[in-house]
Amino acid sequence: MLKTHAKYHLGQVVRHRTHPFRGVVFDVDAIFSNTDEWYAAIPEESRPKKEQPFYHLLAENADNYYVAYVSEQNLVADNSGEPVDHPDLPDLFGDFEDGRYPLHFRLN
Repeated sequence: MLKTHAKYHLGQVVRHRTHPFRGVVFDVDAIFSNTDEWYAAIPEESRPKKEQPFYHLLAENADNYYVAYVSEQNLVADNSGEPVDHPDLPDLFGDFEDGRYPLHFRLN
């Protein structure tokens, strides 16, 4: 059954369930929309279902900043109250407030 609502929203801080990184949601795909090569590169035993929301994140770990593409099943809300330091955040969002980042632009 196809899920019709995304659990996380634009500007929300989330973290990966098992890997040590967190990020800010900047886009959501209702179902998997990346390449078959990307999907096949994930070990089969940990490959997520394609029929769920996938999130584009401005992500950070202890060493790097990057863009991540993560299934909903692998994310949890980050309630630490700590901002994310990704250098691209100001291009899309306003200042961190009340645990989230407000959008800088209007959506269609």
